[in-house]
Formats: sequence, structure tokens, C-alpha cells
Amino acid sequence: MRNIKLTIEYDGTRYYGWQRQPIGNTIQQELEKAISKVIKEYVEVIGSSRTDSGVHAKGYVANFKTNVKMPAEKFRDAINCKLPRDIVIIKSEEVDLDFHARYSSKGKTYCYTILNREYPCAINKDYVYYYRWKLNVEEMKKACKYFLGTHDFKAFQTPGGSVKTSIRTISDLHIETNVDKIKIYISADGFLYNMVRIIVGTLILVGSNKIKEDFVKNIIESGVRQNAGKCAPANGLCLEKVFY
Repeated sequence: MRNIKLTIEYDGTRYYGWQRQPIGNTIQQELEKAISKVIKEYVEVIGSSRTDSGVHAKGYVANFKTNVKMPAEKFRDAINCKLPRDIVIIKSEEVDLDFHARYSSKGKTYCYTILNREYPCAINKDYVYYYRWKLNVEEMKKACKYFLGTHDFKAFQTPGGSVKTSIRTISDLHIETNVDKIKIYISADGFLYNMVRIIVGTLILVGSNKIKEDFVKNIIESGVRQNAGKCAPANGLCLEKVFY
């Protein structure tokens, strides 16, 4: 038995997220269909996280097990031939049998992109959140420090998740700007359901001068979802990298 690790890029616009489900097409379903055509047997693909509908990825990681003797690096091109054009295998490699895309992960980095100007874009509109009101980026940057470290992020999750604890450690949260684009990068050992998008929504409250930057500390300590910002739209979010 062999364990094949895949690094994947995908445009999540047309999909109901990563995880296989009956209500619509997902990234996992497309991969399993494509791989099964290549190796001529049913395969279950294990993903590193459950990205939501409309969320994109540049460095998603998955793995599957097979007895097929094809060289590990050849799986990339063989699977890509069977996939739709909005899902691409960047790299395929053989790893130890105990490697698990989800449970072996040490953390992830996400990037959220806001288009902050008075008019929307026609090109690349599916990859940014258009926010027309001017944001105070300097205040947003000041607020970032309150999220760093280990905290109970209960106030930053959408109800319905099945995690045992809402304690997470954020190792990095910073903002970069490029003309009218605001990019929010966040790295942590794990994320709660919609955690990144709610953190973004809270930073938008700060940037809109609706709350002070130091009020973020109070929101975290309260543990009350209603005290945090709205959940920002999915299309601005992209999984950048998974760490092992």
C-alpha cells in the first residue's frame, strides 16, 4: 500500500466547499472521481480542512492510498487530465503511510482580500470582497495584535461546528495593502468554523471606526458571537498553505 500526497490549487466558485455532500458538487467529489478513473478503483481522498462554499485554495493538501505502482510524480499529470480546469494538482509525492492530510497538519495560513474603492471590479470579482466605504487600514493593523497568541475564540465561530474546544493559537496576523486591495494574512494551528471570515468582519468594524481597535480584546474575552463582526463573504478567502 502506498500513500500519495497531493498539493492542490482550486477556484471554489462553482463548488459547495471541499467536503463530499449530497446537495451539490464539491472539490473532494471531483478529485475522487478523477483519481478513480486513473487508478481504476474507488478511492477516498482525505483533505486537510473543510473549506466552505466559494472559498479558494492555492496550497490545499490531500492524500489517498493506492496499490498502483505508477511513479508518485506521474500522478499529477494523470489526475489533471481528468479534472475540470478550475481544480489543478500542483504536486504529487509519496509519503509515509501514517501521513494524514488533516491530523498531521501543524497549522494553516489563509489570506482574505478586500477590494476597497468606490466601484467594483469586473475581472477577478470572484476572488475579492468588494467594500466601497473607505477603511482605516492603520487602525485595522493596530487591532491585529489582540488576536495573536492562544485564546478562546468562541466569539469568532459560527454555531454548528463539532470541535471539542474553541481554543486556538494565532501565530501571525498582518495586513498588506496594494493600491485599493487590502490583504489580511492569518496563520494559526487551527481554525474554527468561519473563524477567519468573522475576524475579517471584526477588523472591518475597526476600519469603519465603528469600534475602537482595543475593543477586540473585550470581544475575545466575552466569548459572545454577537459582539464580533459579521462573517465576511466566502469569495475573498483563500487557503494559502498547510504546514506539516
